[in-house]
Amino acid sequence: MLTGQLLIAMDETTRRRLRTAGLLLVVVGLAGVVLPRVMGLALSLLIALLLILAGVLSAWVAWSSYTRTSTGWMKPAILVVLGLLIAFYPKAGTAAIGLLLIVYFLMDGFASLLLGLELRPLPGWAWTLGNGLVSLVLALVFIGGWPFHSDWLVGLMVGISLLLDGVALLMLTTGRRPG
Repeated sequence: MLTGQLLIAMDETTRRRLRTAGLLLVVVGLAGVVLPRVMGLALSLLIALLLILAGVLSAWVAWSSYTRTSTGWMKPAILVVLGLLIAFYPKAGTAAIGLLLIVYFLMDGFASLLLGLELRPLPGWAWTLGNGLVSLVLALVFIGGWPFHSDWLVGLMVGISLLLDGVALLMLTTGRRPG
């Protein structure tokens, strides 16, 4: 094995799993592209629900462990209040999510570029590289529209990103080259 190269075993089981994951990502991504406001709202409400659940679990830990101190109850209270705020004000929640997505798209873009370069000898590597470039462009577009258009930009950008992630996985399994 040459040093500096990434070795990936692409047996039929791995190929089938990647194909399934790719198809699921394409379907969810298309849903986000076609219904961006619905996707943005769904993401906002999902995050609100997760925060509330984390607050409830933290409250259970505080109840069973820290009943003598009030500082043990700060974290559960903050998580529940933040989750409820996002649930009741989803537009503000999507603006906050939008800011996080800008950071995500920047990191995802650079990571995909590096992974694409590491995959370079494999057929389909350019799809991963292209996915990284598109993620960087999405980050720049999102920066231009944040926070005023976050309600639909969140859903659209996540949809596009998931769609491209799915296409990149599918192309890795087939070994097709772009263009």
